[in-house]
Amino acid sequence: MSVTDELLANNARYAETFTCPLPLPPAKHVAVVACMDARINVYGVLGLAEGEAHVIRNAGGVVTDDEIRSLAISQRLLGTEEIILIHHTDCGMLTFTDDGFRKSIEDETAVRGFVFDVATGKLAEVV
Repeated sequence: MSVTDELLANNARYAETFTCPLPLPPAKHVAVVACMDARINVYGVLGLAEGEAHVIRNAGGVVTDDEIRSLAISQRLLGTEEIILIHHTDCGMLTFTDDGFRKSIEDETAVRGFVFDVATGKLAEVV
């Protein structure tokens, strides 16, 4: 069983107890930009629950054009009023250069895509 298959089994259990979709605007009216480092549980660190904040993550927690677009939509269309930026110690982004990284990429990575149903809590694979 692949890790993705294991996570899909976890989703099936999650969907069994999923209750009603949450309102679209985040309840705490806050957006968070954070590093994607797996050691950071943004919800746990800030004491947030589902539906309370927009959480935008990328390598290094960098505010790029994509993040600015997401933050603009979050604020102008979905009611957030505050932005929190979270970086961290021992960040892997400090261990390489972009040029060196580009040169090291040789193999493609297999990717599986899913759509989360806000009414049921289930993931449906896109094939």
